[in-house]
Amino acid sequence: MAEPLKARLEADLKAAMKSGDVLDRDTIRFVLADIKNAEIDQRGPLDEVQSLAVLQRQAKRMSESIDQYLSGGRVDLAERESAQLAIVKRYMPIEMSDEELLELARQVVVETGAATPKDMGRVMPILIERAGGRADGKRLSAAAKTAITHAGS
Repeated sequence: MAEPLKARLEADLKAAMKSGDVLDRDTIRFVLADIKNAEIDQRGPLDEVQSLAVLQRQAKRMSESIDQYLSGGRVDLAERESAQLAIVKRYMPIEMSDEELLELARQVVVETGAATPKDMGRVMPILIERAGGRADGKRLSAAAKTAITHAGS
């Protein structure tokens, strides 16, 4: 049931419309449209985890766009995208610190008995689930590799 996140987005959209905040309004509309499209694809409402995954995909796309705009010399577009990304991040859980992430990875490595990089396939699904959207795939993978390397030595 995505209602808490979706309801919060809808309430914030109304507030942005009333206050005349164009950036918030447009960004929240874009997020709600993405969630609606995901619900249509799934043929039903999204749960909280699925809604969060939509937000994470959107944040990742925005980060990539910012990099592309900056490499193309379009600072104006990069600044607008950065402002939109900040709005999207307000709805996402707080990121795990590197220390928290590494500790979680170590726990999963011990539980799964992973000893070599070939064991990443056993570690990653559990690590992704337990991180609960509080870290991106690159950070999770790096933490898993570090934990496996240190566990093997």
